[in-house]
Amino acid sequence: MSQVSLQHFVNMEQLSSTDVLTLIKRAQAFKAGAPVPKLSQPVYCANLFFENSTRTHTSFEMAERKLGLTVIPFDTAHSSVSKGETLYDTALTLGAIGVDLTVIRHSQNDYYQDLLDLKPEQHLEMGIINAGDGSGQHPSQSMLDLMTIYHDFGYFRDLKVLIVGDLLNSRVARSNMQMLKKLGAKLYFAGPNYWFDAQEFGQYGQKVEVDQVIDQVDVVMLLRVQHERHEGLEQVQNFDEHEYNYLYGMNQKRYDKLKKTAIILHPGPINRGVEWDGYLVEAAKSRFVTQMENGVFMRMAMLEAVLRGRKLGGLA
Repeated sequence: MSQVSLQHFVNMEQLSSTDVLTLIKRAQAFKAGAPVPKLSQPVYCANLFFENSTRTHTSFEMAERKLGLTVIPFDTAHSSVSKGETLYDTALTLGAIGVDLTVIRHSQNDYYQDLLDLKPEQHLEMGIINAGDGSGQHPSQSMLDLMTIYHDFGYFRDLKVLIVGDLLNSRVARSNMQMLKKLGAKLYFAGPNYWFDAQEFGQYGQKVEVDQVIDQVDVVMLLRVQHERHEGLEQVQNFDEHEYNYLYGMNQKRYDKLKKTAIILHPGPINRGVEWDGYLVEAAKSRFVTQMENGVFMRMAMLEAVLRGRKLGGLA
């Protein structure tokens, strides 16, 4: 089986369509019980989550442990970041004590550029894996979503994908729309107008009303309403959950209109009763739990790609 080798894994733009399919097949192999690569040398990693996380954080740690990596505990709340230490200096410290890989989630878009675009006098020998940067990218979520879609359909070209909700603040939407477009899917966007930037999203797909296409699409990708990113936005000061659900949410009426083969995705956490009526979260067409299961195996594949690219643990 061919392998993907990367120095870092920070965004979807660095991947070709072939890379994506290779990573999906590797993750599928892990899920089917394929043996993990044997490391001839120890590899140390740290997870730096400066934003709250359940799925991504624990999924990465499970993936790391399944691969045999040594996980160095790191508590951002009690680190020197609270004293004003920069992210670069935190990474420099971890590298100096022997950490080989860092998985980082940060509120700043493109935070990783400061760690990759080094000046001649800087020496940061460490693999960076992006676990989410602000409203920028979320490559591991995108990859597990693609894995989940591929399992059901076996292809991407001409699949009709509807992405619904808080588009403007969604790193999941950005990562997915870029790669799905590259893979040949047809994209539709739905949600309040104040969360839709025609210049940004229009180049990937068209804006529609949910009920205009709900009976035609193959994949419905629901996005979490990100209240924590709405501070100061006048349009959402009087946000009405029931109205949002009526206009954009996955309720029984819409669920019943879906094609028999259609599937529903959500990156989590779910605002139940807002994006998705709670009793439908585990319905037959839902892939929410499957996404979480796939996340471990896809993150194993992603970590392995960086191990190979950096020749860590004796892999090449």
